[in-house]
Amino acid sequence: MRGEFVDVGGRRLYYYAAGTRGAGEPVLFLHGALATSHLWQGVVPLMPAGHRLVVADLLGCGRSDRSDGEALSAPAQALHVLALMDALGIAEACLVGHGGGGAIATALTLSAPWRVTRLALVNSTAFDAWPSGAARVARLIARTPLAGLVGAPFLAGIAHAALMRGFADPERGRHALDQFLLPYAQRLGVQALVAQLRSLRDLHVLELGARLGAIKQPTSVIWGALDPWIPPAVGEQIRAAIAESTLDVIPGAKHFTPVDAPEAVASHVASLLAR
Repeated sequence: MRGEFVDVGGRRLYYYAAGTRGAGEPVLFLHGALATSHLWQGVVPLMPAGHRLVVADLLGCGRSDRSDGEALSAPAQALHVLALMDALGIAEACLVGHGGGGAIATALTLSAPWRVTRLALVNSTAFDAWPSGAARVARLIARTPLAGLVGAPFLAGIAHAALMRGFADPERGRHALDQFLLPYAQRLGVQALVAQLRSLRDLHVLELGARLGAIKQPTSVIWGALDPWIPPAVGEQIRAAIAESTLDVIPGAKHFTPVDAPEAVASHVASLLAR
């Protein structure tokens, strides 16, 4: 795997690539708010051969640039993803999105359906279901003038504690969250973290949910059975709304299913690619 930066509209986005360029159907992996491309670290090596795999850090996350006041809604992030595809010469791809990344993948599919071959939504933000409870305390602090005083490490620590409920395996969860939140303490800073916390509640997701019936691409809905914030019933709603969709609920997994059960996620995405 190799990592690179690419300029997208004056912002640098980081991505890493795996698989075989120019062979098979490209697959683009998207994380959600307060995560990074590290989310997919266990999934990517298990993907079937013959596909170009691209894993991105979204704007304001990981190694990518800060948003610096730009909107971080699903439609806004979808535009950055589309520009990334253009920069990498990807005409069309299978999109795999987790959490808020699922909403971003949905927004891109609805706005530019000719660029999306298939869609996988993993514990996706949808309808009126947001993982807001995951970082309620941190978001409350983020709304106060104290946010700029306490510093990113303190806010990241609060978010770390709140987000641990989303992992089935505490050790894997701690390691993943260290990777997700460290860039805010080291480089991105308080305002970038506050922007991510505020983006957890994205009202554009309601409008996207009302339009799911327009999605014609083969779709795999994948869910952790024990998700404490967005229950599998939301996955069933998505499956019912998208005609060409299936739902697979993974026993024992919580919200961060790509970390809890990478083998199962890779298997379901591979099945989608074979449809």
